[in-house]
Amino acid sequence: MRVELLFWAGCPSYGKALRELQEVLRESGQDPDAVIVREIKTDDDAASEGFVGSPTIRIDGADLQPLADEPTGLTCRIYRRRDGRISPTPDPADVREAVLAASSEPPSAGRAQAAGPAR
Repeated sequence: MRVELLFWAGCPSYGKALRELQEVLRESGQDPDAVIVREIKTDDDAASEGFVGSPTIRIDGADLQPLADEPTGLTCRIYRRRDGRISPTPDPADVREAVLAASSEPPSAGRAQAAGPAR
């Protein structure tokens, strides 16, 4: 599983987002130090990365909360928490759900066969 945190230095919330992300990874049995932290420095970088604001968390290349039709750029991002509040960081429950989904292995055909026929 590849976990990235992309940030713009002009937005102060990326430190909190990194701490919360690392805590979720730790709780999920993943390596919290494996997070790839990348600074987005220019509008060109933002455009080439599809960066719609800081902080952006991606798991296996997928944005934690994809935003349709949002322009790229050096800006702070807002997230909607599960309780409806607006926040500069994603809801830890959303992060946890995404990490667990990415880290769980789908059953292979070999496992399904090893289980035997249904009775």
